[in-house]
Amino acid sequence: MRAVILDLDTLRPDHLGCYGYHRDTSPAIDRIASMGTRFDNYYTPDAPCLPSRASLMSGQFGIHHGAVGHGGTAADMRLQGGPRGFRSDYASNSLWMQFRHAGMHTCSISPFAERHSSFWFLAGLNEMHNHIGKGGDESAEEVTPIVMQWLDEHAADDNWMLHVNYWDPHTPYRAPASFGNPFEGEPLPEWLTEDVLKAHTALAGPHTARDNGMYTGTDNPAYPRHPNDVKDMEQLRRCIDGYDCGIRFMDDHIAMILEKLESVGILEDTAIIVTSDHGENFGELGVYSEHGTADHPTCRIPMIIKWPGLPAGQVDTGLHYNLDLAPTIADLLGQKPWDRWDGRSYATTLRTGADSGREALILSQNCHVCQRSVRWDRWLYMRTAHDGFHPHYAEEMLFDIEADPHETTDLTATHPDIIAEGRTRLAAWKTEMMASLPEGYVNDPMDTVLAEGGPQHARVGHAPIKAYFERLRATGRADKIEAILARHPSLR
Repeated sequence: MRAVILDLDTLRPDHLGCYGYHRDTSPAIDRIASMGTRFDNYYTPDAPCLPSRASLMSGQFGIHHGAVGHGGTAADMRLQGGPRGFRSDYASNSLWMQFRHAGMHTCSISPFAERHSSFWFLAGLNEMHNHIGKGGDESAEEVTPIVMQWLDEHAADDNWMLHVNYWDPHTPYRAPASFGNPFEGEPLPEWLTEDVLKAHTALAGPHTARDNGMYTGTDNPAYPRHPNDVKDMEQLRRCIDGYDCGIRFMDDHIAMILEKLESVGILEDTAIIVTSDHGENFGELGVYSEHGTADHPTCRIPMIIKWPGLPAGQVDTGLHYNLDLAPTIADLLGQKPWDRWDGRSYATTLRTGADSGREALILSQNCHVCQRSVRWDRWLYMRTAHDGFHPHYAEEMLFDIEADPHETTDLTATHPDIIAEGRTRLAAWKTEMMASLPEGYVNDPMDTVLAEGGPQHARVGHAPIKAYFERLRATGRADKIEAILARHPSLR
């Protein structure tokens, strides 16, 4: 048994050909989708990067594993505490350990553990490679030679799992200048009109259109594909093209991996999993080039699984979490499930196409804002506890994702019954989760984030708020300062 896991940072599914995108960004990924099962409603329960991979590795919700932030206490996974043996239960039941239990050699080529000081990510790996050491600023042309060297040495062996982590679609967009722009002149997503952008340029908050550098609009010359001030359609095109070029450049490198597997004669018999940690907002909720919300474009991720001997060309529309992967791999490999997993196996879908999705999903974000959302049927109900200095975020918001996937119209005022159902679902989930906290813990990690000053990227003392207020004045948005201060009086 051989397996390759392509962990592609910040990959929004609807910018891939196999998910219906109008640009040719992903021929290699599309090829993998044709050989396996594509999941259309797959989400991370905890965004962005660090929390998402903590849920992926542990098979647990952030409210249980505790690593929901990018700083402070909640940037670390909870200790097992008193019940811990010589080795922790988590280390024995991580995603990587499912392959180890099946007798497979496990290797990861990724800077993630160092980037976020998240060394729990290494549990279950026989070897890991972080040769470049740029902490996520690596580009594919630096990563692929390491992958090829490993495959040259091991591809013909049996019983291995190789995890490959590419970061090219992650902000700031960094495809090399020599790659050019294969999308020059191609249409932008239809919903992003001049009128939509004009409305967005009046908003305030990190990574809104005029502040696409988080709190600044000044471009970084090291990243010419990434505009920090999306003030007009020319800059919007530069932004979308920059992201799409990152995807296509990365996809070309994935094609090299497929060619290598094919040349060795093992492509057909190798499991390949394509996924991501989170997506990316491009105008949704007024945010650009960021993954800082608990909504549909941030939390929805691709999942494509090609597994030897299982059907090809399947499409599943059920609701699933990334934390469901560890139980699914355990099921496929004949391993016993861990009783502390929140995830559920969907191996039956891979085997037969049968629906194994959930009735509803809970989505969380505690790095840029503090939000929780409920995704069910056609609805997304969002509740905001800290707006991350985005005064246009209401405490409650409701969107019809089926009719309005870009979240342009808040339906809170017109659908009180759906709002009430969202509240009920969220409250019931939290009650269930709090009743099943790990031994020794009594708090919701979101409350810890709030008590320590708010999400890391909007925390007083961390965020350059005074300089940002000056930017708002200089760009004709001084009225937004009072709106921010009204919600965050400690900033006065």
